[in-house]
Amino acid sequence: MVRYLIRPAVIPAWSAMLFVLLLAAFPAASLEASIRGLSIWWQVLFPALFPFFVISELLLGFGIVHFFGRLLDPLMRPLFRLPGIGGFVVTMGYASGYPVGAKLTAQLWEQGLVNRAEGERLVAFTTTSDPIFLIGAVSIGFFHNPALAPVLAAAHYGGGLLIGFMMRFHDRQDEPTAAAKTNPTAGRRKSRLAEAVRAMHEARLLDGRAIGKLLQDAVQAALRLMIVVGGLVVVFSVIMELLTKGGVIGAIAHMLNGVMGLFGLPFSLSEAVVTGLFEVTLGAKASGTAAGAALVHQAAVAAFILSWGGLSVHAQAASLLSRTNLRYTPFLIARLVHGCIAMALVYLLWNSLGPTV
Repeated sequence: MVRYLIRPAVIPAWSAMLFVLLLAAFPAASLEASIRGLSIWWQVLFPALFPFFVISELLLGFGIVHFFGRLLDPLMRPLFRLPGIGGFVVTMGYASGYPVGAKLTAQLWEQGLVNRAEGERLVAFTTTSDPIFLIGAVSIGFFHNPALAPVLAAAHYGGGLLIGFMMRFHDRQDEPTAAAKTNPTAGRRKSRLAEAVRAMHEARLLDGRAIGKLLQDAVQAALRLMIVVGGLVVVFSVIMELLTKGGVIGAIAHMLNGVMGLFGLPFSLSEAVVTGLFEVTLGAKASGTAAGAALVHQAAVAAFILSWGGLSVHAQAASLLSRTNLRYTPFLIARLVHGCIAMALVYLLWNSLGPTV
């Protein structure tokens, strides 16, 4: 009996050959998609993310992260089984959006401030959309309905916190980091602020870089990361255009109609779901412009897409975590579950937080 084995490396090889053929068949469309992706990166992502990347580098160098770590340890440890330093990542990740949470988690791992299990828990629920994109781009720009922002925000960020609580049961056999286990001021509220200031001072002395050098390193590191983000955005923009021109997106959307029918979702949203699986911006836009669908279904699909993040965001997070030992599978599962939870929360919260008109 002859067994034919397909090696995993053969699949990417065939995929690459397919995209080369599609590039040759649709050169003009590929060029337009590249320009469109570059425009999104330069006009939207660069001004939105670059300052946060620089600031996060500076805060690490100044020891601010260690300050929050010592201060928030009593809150983060019982809720999420994370050291207090994870509170800084939660704040920055929710405020600035993907992929800042992955970037900061990778930095904490490199400095030995979180272990693998803690890093996987942390990045699982800090990879979210930023409020400006959720309110300005999605609610106002795509849906033309500012009243949609409260229910989308509650479903997206509330679902993220639920994922964080659920992830506390992930890898329960791990040993917490030394910083989380040894806290000499535990239970003494008066001295916790002083201990946080002392931890910040010690971290600053350990870093040792002058302010000018620290700023230079922060800008250079942020620029390198922005180039990676921009390259991935352009690549996925071209991939989406080629798959659309080749009829792949339409075929997948047609196959998805049966699944969506089981959940009572209109077929007009199938293309938005498929597009959102690859790229969050295009998927959210498609959900807002889908014809023949009730607003509650459009919002639920948009919440799923925002929480899933799209494979473009997944690729950005994977590239940032490639220097660590953090696994991609827990991140993938968390993003999928987050999408389903956010979608369900839209339906649950619609009567109380949804638009009245």
